[in-house]
Amino acid sequence: MHTNYLEFTIRFKPAEEYISDLLSSFLADIGFESFERVGEQLVAYIRKDDFRQEAFESLLNTFEYADAVSFEYQEIEQINWNEAWEKHYFEPILIEDTCLIHSSFHADLPNAKYAIVIDPKMSFGTGHHETTSLMIAEMLHLDFSGKDVLDMGCGTSVLAILAAKKGANSITAIDIDSWCVENSIENIQKNNTSHIQVQQGDASSLKGNYFDVILANINRNILLQDIKQYAACLNTNGVLLISGFYVEDMPVLEKEASKFGLFKQSFQEKNNWAVIKLIKQ
Repeated sequence: MHTNYLEFTIRFKPAEEYISDLLSSFLADIGFESFERVGEQLVAYIRKDDFRQEAFESLLNTFEYADAVSFEYQEIEQINWNEAWEKHYFEPILIEDTCLIHSSFHADLPNAKYAIVIDPKMSFGTGHHETTSLMIAEMLHLDFSGKDVLDMGCGTSVLAILAAKKGANSITAIDIDSWCVENSIENIQKNNTSHIQVQQGDASSLKGNYFDVILANINRNILLQDIKQYAACLNTNGVLLISGFYVEDMPVLEKEASKFGLFKQSFQEKNNWAVIKLIKQ
């Protein structure tokens, strides 16, 4: 059974980006899964079954800039999701002049070494959000040849597909949401990357599996909860790329990772979002 989402359109007066980023962080703590900037508005998504009116109202009542915030929301029927992306100007994106992400409805596309077709429906990961583009930029500098790769919280499987195009040996893509699993399978077929195995589940399903590279673009709380499991199934000298959090969240994530032999090699940031490259020692 598919899970419907609530789409919140949030406006700010004044339309300051730091207010939007701050509110996004708090919304993530109460279950909101994804955020997109559409002009001067923030569009936020949460599963309908996960939304708690009391928690949302409490957040707004205590938010430092509550007077600047107004919102409206609607339930999203997943069958119309592509229409929603077109409405929100999902345009092709070229990352580092090397990786082009576009939808099947786009035409007149530039040439790129890696071209990935993504029709997102109700899954998140088109490259437009800073965390996805940060992950892709890091992946472009990694050697995937012959590697066993995990894309955890895969969404559209855009990261798994790029790993496949870069020569990964085997790729496992996992998401807790059945709709993401279905959408991933569709996107994998469109990109002729059939050696990606898609599963529905969470980090508890990782036991007994081992990987050379783990990609986890999720959120801070899930990463803190699951980093122990990632470390347990990452081969020695393996790479864990994590994103989905703000720069100020880095110290607590690094501290937790170090408990399990994972140490920061590098990081990048974009508009206060961050990606960390960790190595298992």
